[in-house]
Amino acid sequence: MAVIFPKWSNYLPLALAVVLGVGAVSATFGLWYWGSPEYIEVGYAPEQPVAFSHKLHAGDLGLDCRYCHNSVEESAHAAIPATSTCMNCHSIVKADSAKLSLIREAHAANEPVEWINVHMLPDYAYFDHRVHVAAGVGCASCHGRIDQMEVVKQAKPLSMGWCLDCHRDPSDHLRPLSEVTNMGYDPVAEGYDAETDPHRSRMPTPPEGCSGCHR
Repeated sequence: MAVIFPKWSNYLPLALAVVLGVGAVSATFGLWYWGSPEYIEVGYAPEQPVAFSHKLHAGDLGLDCRYCHNSVEESAHAAIPATSTCMNCHSIVKADSAKLSLIREAHAANEPVEWINVHMLPDYAYFDHRVHVAAGVGCASCHGRIDQMEVVKQAKPLSMGWCLDCHRDPSDHLRPLSEVTNMGYDPVAEGYDAETDPHRSRMPTPPEGCSGCHR
């Protein structure tokens, strides 16, 4: 009887299984890494309508975060400052700067500047700024060293896994309540222990169940 297939073709099923296996593993890894918030979202830095430098204002000048984001202690959302907040200073400081013309025009028209959101969570995720500030979680833990950024960028992935890592053990992110907006304060380097802080009435107990963030 004539041989239809050469002997080497016996290895084709094995070779095909190896190729498909490697391909499946590679595709899974690629999707896991290149499709993750760590890769896609960290570093996101949109161009804003006005070139506002946090390095100058929060870093060099030392403005407290709460001067502009004045609802962060009382609301779930950290308010974007109104143009009137900007004009508190810039009606005198660089009052005629061309870079601030959009601020002046919006203020005169009693309209907001359409800033582009940098740190975005999906609609199904609930985050409350006031709870985290009250617990002593520093701004830098989620936003990075904003005081060193000429252009604000997303410094952390803000993924569910990243949030849960902190909820399960927040100790490295807790600091004295007086240091929440101090970008240069490092609770680990300072040896801060929240459990022995006399200014705390209780330790935070972050939720780990689904309903804590998905409502």
